[in-house]
Amino acid sequence: MKLLQCYIDNIITTALMEDINYIDAAADNLIPPEHKSSAYYVAKDTGIVCGIEIAKRVFELAGDDDVDFRILMQDGTKVNKGDIIAEMDGSTLTLLKGERTALNILQHMSGIATATNKCVELVSGTNASVTDTRKTLPGLRALQKYAVTVGGGKNHRYNLSDAAMLKDNHIDAYGGITAAVAELRRKIGHTVKIEVEVRTLDELREALENKVEIIMLDNMSCEEMKQAVEITDGAALLEASGNVTAENIRSVAETGVNIISLGALTHSVKCFDISMKISKK
Repeated sequence: MKLLQCYIDNIITTALMEDINYIDAAADNLIPPEHKSSAYYVAKDTGIVCGIEIAKRVFELAGDDDVDFRILMQDGTKVNKGDIIAEMDGSTLTLLKGERTALNILQHMSGIATATNKCVELVSGTNASVTDTRKTLPGLRALQKYAVTVGGGKNHRYNLSDAAMLKDNHIDAYGGITAAVAELRRKIGHTVKIEVEVRTLDELREALENKVEIIMLDNMSCEEMKQAVEITDGAALLEASGNVTAENIRSVAETGVNIISLGALTHSVKCFDISMKISKK
């Protein structure tokens, strides 16, 4: 996946303006413009690096290409505690001003990639793919979804335009699965897939009767999901969603579902611990 540079630059610029305002009260009153330093990123745990090119871009925008940023560990690389991820030489002012913004992005994206990779490894050998959801931080969706792919996961829809997904509120508001699917088929284009969320096996059967392409099994037990797989018999893709954790994801995958979606990959992930250290003079 290649993200648009203008999208990345907009996020970085917004973050830098939020963090610096118009001066750095400490650095601008302490460090002369000509001062140079060397620095490095060090991993404080074991995980997957993600967002290193974006971190590099932070220093390019914070200064005037006055930092030489050397990437030692590319996105997708598994690192261990103590590994050096990148090295930097150049303007001390730029290093200090860009430090927190770059780390905030790098740590967050690496946290998502690390959590995703753990889930992908847990379901290895099963039929299930691990995906994200739309439960993302406003304005950061593309970065977060990119991080999921770096961790070995797949992306669910990016936005409401990507697919016609009937959640419980759509179904309850419109008056049932059959009526809602019929109306959608009358109006949507031929390239738009329909996914229906079901809460019971009876709703599953109704969705199958309407020949929808994807069915989300909402908060079902593993036993119910096994029954759903048998009933569906390959007629639609089955997505497990709700209350999936690292502790039970293997059991969910072994039911035979095709997809396991986890909002927690993006909405409540723990940042991966990385520090920037300036070499002492």
